[in-house]
Amino acid sequence: MALIRIKRKTRVEKRYSRKMGSVSVKVTYIRKMLLGLIPLGTLHKYRETYYGTVKDCKDCVITA
Repeated sequence: MALIRIKRKTRVEKRYSRKMGSVSVKVTYIRKMLLGLIPLGTLHKYRETYYGTVKDCKDCVITA
């Protein structure tokens, strides 16, 4: 049994961009978990655009 696991979770978030206005996007979080229960931190988060391309949330100019 591994003590540290990597979990991936996708959820829908509402974001706002100047060009498109209010947008609902799927954001995927990759997190490090201790025993599968306690989150240790987020390793990476990215989102899928309307056209199917994948972008890093840090690279996008989106404000909440």
